[in-house]
Amino acid sequence: MIRLFAAALVAVFPMTARADDDAAKLLTQAEEAFKDGNFKDAATLAEKAAKADAKNPAGPFLAATAYSRLRQHEDAIKYFTVVLDRDPKAVLANDRRGDAYLKSGKWKESIADFDVFLKANPKFAPEHWRRGIALYYAGRFDDGVKQFDIHRTVNPEDVENSAWHYLCNARANTPKKAREDLIPVTKDARVPMKEVLELFAGKLKPQDVIDAAENAKLKGDALASARFYAHLYVALYYESEKDEKKALEHITIAAEKYKIGDYMWDVADAHLKALKSKK
Repeated sequence: MIRLFAAALVAVFPMTARADDDAAKLLTQAEEAFKDGNFKDAATLAEKAAKADAKNPAGPFLAATAYSRLRQHEDAIKYFTVVLDRDPKAVLANDRRGDAYLKSGKWKESIADFDVFLKANPKFAPEHWRRGIALYYAGRFDDGVKQFDIHRTVNPEDVENSAWHYLCNARANTPKKAREDLIPVTKDARVPMKEVLELFAGKLKPQDVIDAAENAKLKGDALASARFYAHLYVALYYESEKDEKKALEHITIAAEKYKIGDYMWDVADAHLKALKSKK
């Protein structure tokens, strides 16, 4: 979704203070495994490094990051917590743990971690669309509107930001008010974002969004991605219209049929689990 926030977090957790040779070797091996995309091995090696050097936060940070890549969010939470126990000032771990909480459906905990990070790094507040999503799911709709308003200042041409602004506004006020305040976007060329925006504007029907994804002559991963986003935003639209049956139908398709590598798939998965838990 939206512009990659990771780009604003270029700094890697410092892998320093490797006093223990065994821990240093394990951590180096873990780093190499991570770079090669072997996240399971990276997590295992980083865990061993964390145990071998009980003070260095680098081992648990790498373990948590590897578990995040594996979508093992509870394990990621566990090891980001170890990082913060060892270095409470390592607020990047709060931000990353906030992601893991969000993807686990723990919205309040997610917001709390994001807020710790942003208190230390207020310049990143406009970038933090992920906090806006957590606010939506936590039911803090007015705050969500504000978050997506400020995200617009750094990312004005993103339909997803406009859609989440609408979703928060529709719940804080009414769908009519949300349509009146809909953030205009003209340069988001991703399929089917043009149709998603027009759906929320009241100009198209949900099936038009689905058809746009199906008729775009895409293949492979690009087609799966388009289908995922079509069903995700149709589901969210139906939720704003209080059609719980249709919302569940489309979020199920998005999360279970089109498992893609994007952050937003994890959001859809958490959304679906939250709906199922209510039954």
